[in-house]
Amino acid sequence: MTVIPREQHAISRKDISENALKVLYRLNKAGYEAYLVGGGVRDLLLGKKPKDFDVTTSATPDQVRKLFRNCRLVGRRFRLAHVMFGPEIIEVATFRGHHEDGQSDRTTSQRGQNGMLLRDNIFGSIEDDAQRRDFTINSLYYSVADFTVRDYVGGMQDLSDGVIRLIGDPETRYREDPVRMLRAVRFAAKLSMRISPETAEPIPRLATLMNDVPPARLFEEALKLLQAGYGYETYQLLREYNLFQPLFPTITRYFTEDGDSPMERIIAQVLKNTDNRIHNDMRVNPAFLFAAMFWYPLLEMAQKIAQESGLAYHDAFALAMNEVLDEACRSLAIPKRITSLVRDIWQLQLRMSRRQGKRAWKLMEHPKFRAALRSAGTAR
Repeated sequence: MTVIPREQHAISRKDISENALKVLYRLNKAGYEAYLVGGGVRDLLLGKKPKDFDVTTSATPDQVRKLFRNCRLVGRRFRLAHVMFGPEIIEVATFRGHHEDGQSDRTTSQRGQNGMLLRDNIFGSIEDDAQRRDFTINSLYYSVADFTVRDYVGGMQDLSDGVIRLIGDPETRYREDPVRMLRAVRFAAKLSMRISPETAEPIPRLATLMNDVPPARLFEEALKLLQAGYGYETYQLLREYNLFQPLFPTITRYFTEDGDSPMERIIAQVLKNTDNRIHNDMRVNPAFLFAAMFWYPLLEMAQKIAQESGLAYHDAFALAMNEVLDEACRSLAIPKRITSLVRDIWQLQLRMSRRQGKRAWKLMEHPKFRAALRSAGTAR
């Protein structure tokens, strides 16, 4: 373990949420170890403003709940405490321990056939917890007791070198939680870092493990990947590591070797457009992204239905919307509130095409498009 004293790191309490500090101080006062950990510490060390603050502690979830009246316990796979301060939620996790071979208590530890952790409620020490985290740069612990940063896995050096490195054996860790492959790509794009060779090597051949991840979780991950201001760079990495196909299997069949198909040009354009809006502090809506990405599959399906059934194109188009969205939701559980708006956007595009003749996707340039979203209260 390396202990970095206050004078050798950039973290200051003034940059930490007051509510996170309240949680840390109360846990310490009650006799528990408690640290700020994860992306919040990483971002503070990089001079960035954290999106949220996570706490890890020696207190069990039930012990945390007894200390905070504004607390609720969530999750079965990972039991967590959420301490709520109005709109801000401070997530508090108990130090994770190691899983022993033959562990039989399914309420605390359970693995699937592919090695995926289905239950992870084995508690341990801070040293155990550091080894159980995903990447070295996310395994740094800040103490409000002495203002030090504790580094058990070389995270400070990797942060300095700009390296995304998985802790432990990469294949084992990816099998425990395949979403770690997506996180590696997301952090590389977000932080402009490179993935270490040993962390990157297994990803393309293990990408099919993503099929074992619940679609609802993949939807949330897709938003983090593509709607956080670095979507285009993330998309390029997803394709490089064979991770785009498990997320959007109906889209990849339109890709070409030269990467310049109409489908690929649409994706590049819509992601760059979304990134620009985020960088200009403008709101974005995932319905716009999904409507654009599934436009060509929709046109193909509508034409097929019209030819095979003899239905009018408008009716075939309506049936095609159902089929395309149903297929998309098998890999990503896109909520109904979003699919409903996707349908509205598609129907608007169909009306525009009728007036202006059939053409490639022009929704983003059309002034009526953003106006339509504004009327729904989703963009400005």
